[in-house]
Amino acid sequence: MRRADRLFQIVQYLRGGRLVTAATLADRLEVSERTIYRDVADLKSTGVPIDGEPGVGYILRSGYDLPPLMFSRDEVAALVAGIRMVRSWGGIDMARAATEALVKIELVLPEADRSRVARTSVFAPPMGLAQDVRDLIDLIQRAIDTLDILRFDYRDRNEVATSRRVHPLGLWFWGKVWTMVGWCETRADFRMFRIDRMTALACTGERFTPAAERSLAECLRQIEGQYGPQH
Repeated sequence: MRRADRLFQIVQYLRGGRLVTAATLADRLEVSERTIYRDVADLKSTGVPIDGEPGVGYILRSGYDLPPLMFSRDEVAALVAGIRMVRSWGGIDMARAATEALVKIELVLPEADRSRVARTSVFAPPMGLAQDVRDLIDLIQRAIDTLDILRFDYRDRNEVATSRRVHPLGLWFWGKVWTMVGWCETRADFRMFRIDRMTALACTGERFTPAAERSLAECLRQIEGQYGPQH
């Protein structure tokens, strides 16, 4: 998480009107208490009215608010539609994060505009993704973020089974299925794998080093060379 995002999150957590300890903030933001102490001190120095002290807890003085976000009607509809799609069709952790994001968007919208969220009539009914597939989506997303090499067994459309070691680069959703694109060590080339055909998926604990010739950008360049621009 970027430091700017963490500072924003701290302000959001302190807006509830209750004393929040540094330990609680550190646990939620996955940083050390010392980092929280430093962040709170920096927020105070910029004029954010936070009361409290280390070892006791912090609270945001009433009357303080962040400048409201201004979204057009179409922008709100796009945000809500995207969040509803992720909640219905994404990983479990991804869906939870999308729900929290929607709550935060509502909090920082001007009062007069908050009703737009509820009035957005674009919906994404659940499509019945299996629980294990949703779990794998989250696992793969974390591996992409941490550059963790994945290993798994894979059965292709012809029912041929292979074992793979892959550098995960991206997740693609096709409306019915999710696929992972990555650099396959087994084939020494880019490959795309349907997540519902993966079994025994696990992180190896080994990190891969990003390289231009094995990057997502290079993969997309090769796909565009074969099929034209992807939109």
